[in-house]
Amino acid sequence: MSATVLIPAERIAARVVALAGEIAAALDPAARAEGLLVVGPLKGSVIFMADLVRALHAHLDHVEIDFLGLSSYGAGTTSTGTVTLDGEPRHPVAGRHVLLVDDIVDTGRTLAFAQGWLRDQGVASLRTCTLLDKPARRVVPVPVEHVGFEIEDVFVVGYGTDYAERHRELPYIGVLG
Repeated sequence: MSATVLIPAERIAARVVALAGEIAAALDPAARAEGLLVVGPLKGSVIFMADLVRALHAHLDHVEIDFLGLSSYGAGTTSTGTVTLDGEPRHPVAGRHVLLVDDIVDTGRTLAFAQGWLRDQGVASLRTCTLLDKPARRVVPVPVEHVGFEIEDVFVVGYGTDYAERHRELPYIGVLG
């Protein structure tokens, strides 16, 4: 299967830098002073999150990263409807200012699960950022403060998103076809 470019790498890079500025500007003084813990669901968030954290470095003195193991797709192109927690962050999140970063918001189930789990752990504050937002597929309303790109209801791969664990490495967002 090949992918047709939907969002080129250059456009993604520029938007990541802009998002970092927007996120930093929106943080309250306590989050700026105490530092930000950036948490991403594995594996889709990794590429976007790495670039975003590097861009945040221009605005913030202290940024840490950690991960959640979440799954809901398996090897298909549609969500199973059930979110599974496969792994918790290695460090406690209680009392921390957290930025939850994901590659794509589709049905909203995975992100709502992650937000709820983090709040249940007692985070001091929680903001959410996603590279891609696909509102036409939303089943669960979920707040997302920072969105890179809103896209139509197409199945995308690249820049972290995948189809059956393939195509994550593409430097662009492509439509699978």
